Amino acid sequence: MGRTQGVNSRGLSIQIDFYYLGKRCRETLKLEPTKANLAFAQRMKSTILHEISIGTFTYSKHFPNSKNARLGSKTTNKIVSQALDEFIEASRRTLEKSTWRDYRSSIEHHLKPHFGEMRLNDVTSSIIKSWIGGLTISNKRINNVLIPLRTIFDDAYSDGLVERNPVSRISNLSVRTEEPHPFNPDEIKSILDVLSPQGANLIQFAVWTGLRTSELIALEWGDIDFKANVVRVRRATVNKHTKQPKTRAGERDVKLFPPALDALKNQRQFTFLAGGRVFNNPRTNFPWETDGQIRKTLWMPALKKAGVLYRNPYQTRHTYASTLLSAGENPLWVASQMGHKDWGMIRKRYGRWIPDVDTSAGGKVMEFWSQIGHKDVVNV
Repeated sequence: MGRTQGVNSRGLSIQIDFYYLGKRCRETLKLEPTKANLAFAQRMKSTILHEISIGTFTYSKHFPNSKNARLGSKTTNKIVSQALDEFIEASRRTLEKSTWRDYRSSIEHHLKPHFGEMRLNDVTSSIIKSWIGGLTISNKRINNVLIPLRTIFDDAYSDGLVERNPVSRISNLSVRTEEPHPFNPDEIKSILDVLSPQGANLIQFAVWTGLRTSELIALEWGDIDFKANVVRVRRATVNKHTKQPKTRAGERDVKLFPPALDALKNQRQFTFLAGGRVFNNPRTNFPWETDGQIRKTLWMPALKKAGVLYRNPYQTRHTYASTLLSAGENPLWVASQMGHKDWGMIRKRYGRWIPDVDTSAGGKVMEFWSQIGHKDVVNV
């Protein structure tokens, strides 16, 4: 008898046609399609569309016997910025300060500007993918930015606030791991030759212990056991905040080979009597505060002056690993010295430097050192 947009006659009944949560819904009213009943159905549809637009629509209220009655039962008017604020506040005490600050930066600079005013229920996988496609930051950074977004939607889905988790279909972007590019003895000598005494002590110690820059910054004289010839790694400094290593494997005792011991002996005159940090910034004679300070004021100028191809300071750690493995040390032992919980990372990243496996941990490097002596690694 009659037909208006989304309201149709269907035999002796009336069908209402609308979209909800991305799904096309058709519901039948057992009403004769008279002019008055069609008008009633049209008003009903208008009410439904209005409720959907303001987030108050409850499917079962209008169609309790429909197979779609539970559709949208997990709806919420909470917006993304509210969920992000709750997440960052709740995680303040559970995350490391550096991690917490990174998440807060991701939220304020990337997530809130794009998603902040959207309802959780309105965020779709396609919207997220489109946003990712427009970002100009690195893949690694994008993956990190997604972590808070993943968390709030995981929680919302678990709490029954959303029907679907749109981030569950978003895979992390591929990140190309930088290949190790260790320094050879001649390059190490050239770098040490152009550094001030304190700077050279720091770099020589880094090359022969494999400590991370954050661990070097936090190192104190009380961590050095000269009788056992080991350095006890128990803390790291990141963004001026000193913390324990992330894993138990990170808390380790690292064997001190002769070049590392020489660096410590030469450093004694500068910081030992103070009894605090081992390595100072030679420009200020105060302890280093950040890895950025080392990289910008000491490392980059030294490589440029020495004429050595630039690689970041982390390559001193790669140099340590490749030296030990090339000398034939047990990869399991090398992994423990570097703070890895197993040797999987060693095998993956340094496989080409592993000639065989030997059980006399440390012995072959001692022999290696005695052979090259002071010919290839300069005294500081």
